[in-house]
Amino acid sequence: MDFKNAIFIIVASIVLLTSFSGCTESDSTTSNETGEIVYATIQTNYGNMTFELYPDKAPITVENFKKYAESGFYEGTIFHRVISDFMIQGGGFTVNGTKKETIDPIKNEAKNGLSNKRGTIAMARTNIVDSATSQFFINTVDNSYLDYQDDSNYGYAVFGKMIDGFDVLEKIENVATANNGQYQNWPIEDVIIEKVKIEE
Repeated sequence: MDFKNAIFIIVASIVLLTSFSGCTESDSTTSNETGEIVYATIQTNYGNMTFELYPDKAPITVENFKKYAESGFYEGTIFHRVISDFMIQGGGFTVNGTKKETIDPIKNEAKNGLSNKRGTIAMARTNIVDSATSQFFINTVDNSYLDYQDDSNYGYAVFGKMIDGFDVLEKIENVATANNGQYQNWPIEDVIIEKVKIEE
């Protein structure tokens, strides 16, 4: 009798430990490493797109994006470069084609393990690795070749992913474009960023 009770207690303990471990693992997948969650909604004349941002993976980039958003910088800017089956880029030009003055460039955080997959948001930059300021792009397909490869092919820093608004992304991706002076792939009809709203 004592032997049976002992076996029962051991089995019950194993079940309890397994259940507890399962809950802990499940909980850990619902938040990032710091437990901080930041959301950004890009409101446009084509509709809204909402993103979950990753301050644990790209702290400098997320803080930079928040500064521009919360200062109202993005209001009235446009998606000025749209390439179907690639990406849409915005956050730097006004409707009349004027490039806005920005704050200092930031460090490139492409070496953070995040990939340029469909629906992710990443920083645009020049050929200089640490040159990103206000402009960003949203991948409309998987573009893993834009990820960090090595220090000679640094890539583009992803700092969030879309959680709502894929229909809006698709609408914008398929707008008609043309050349606008020195700029290619410029939408013929303005795709306006009305506001970028940050929620924490």
